[in-house]
Amino acid sequence: MHIIAQQIHNHIKQAKKVMIVPHQNPDGDAIGAATAFLEYLAELNKEIVIFCVTPVTDKLHFVPHSTTVITDPAIFKDSSVDTIVVLDSGDLRYAGIATHLVNHPATIINIDHHATNERFGSYNLVNTTAASTTEILFHFFRANSIRINPRMATSLLTGLTTDTGNFSNAATSVSALAVGGELIRSGGNYNLINNAVIRNKSVESLRLWGKALQRLTKEPDYNMVYTYVTRQDLIEHKVDDQETEGIANFLNNLENPGIVLVLKETANGMVKGSLRTTRNDIDVSLLAKQLNGGGHKKAAGFTVGSTIEEVVKKIKILLKA
Repeated sequence: MHIIAQQIHNHIKQAKKVMIVPHQNPDGDAIGAATAFLEYLAELNKEIVIFCVTPVTDKLHFVPHSTTVITDPAIFKDSSVDTIVVLDSGDLRYAGIATHLVNHPATIINIDHHATNERFGSYNLVNTTAASTTEILFHFFRANSIRINPRMATSLLTGLTTDTGNFSNAATSVSALAVGGELIRSGGNYNLINNAVIRNKSVESLRLWGKALQRLTKEPDYNMVYTYVTRQDLIEHKVDDQETEGIANFLNNLENPGIVLVLKETANGMVKGSLRTTRNDIDVSLLAKQLNGGGHKKAAGFTVGSTIEEVVKKIKILLKA
């Protein structure tokens, strides 16, 4: 990892213009990684742009530079972009840019921690044992003697905090805790992050969660519990998609749930699924991959063009196969 980190740094120093790409519907890790990398590039006086297929949710606008993200794909026609850094994405489809990169001449740098990563870059800095992509970037900066300033520290700590569920889920490791401490020491604003992404539930969102909990269904024959949220639910409770984030992680608090599945209808007629487990003998990333998704052994996801009922039936078939 040390060698590839140095190779990436050496390439970046020669780059003319760098495009940073977090995955679509970016979470705290994706935006934290992208904005920390932007800060690093700015110190090298590089031309920089952050592109994301979808806008950054308002709840992550506290992260430094998060409001500079653009969504206009015309940037891919900019011939001065010679390096594209894809962050926190197991594949280019999840990043939302696969079609944009057909015959694109830029060098692709892939930095990620997902077990299902396809190593699609010219440079692949992939560590599947890392709790977050921002944890990988912390070590990348250290390997190249890059000073982590307070803004970078806050961005990196955002990714680590959100991907570990505030240092409480299965991704939390000795390394993650040590890196978290170092980032706070470097000026990372943990109180800001905690208030923005942990203590951020409105009365309306909790009512929505209550509806999802009422629908919670236990399927002992499939070692699974599941629930769902519809577009109508969001309209009735006057909340947006982001208010459903965290339901799957919360359900992981159930006693021996096996597989936790939370399904959500999206605005474009798709169904997004979140899979969780606390069991060491279950790998939900393998299930997600069969639905063209991906992720980690204990936390994964997918998006399919179907109905909630059809997705539940499909998953039951896959679990019995």
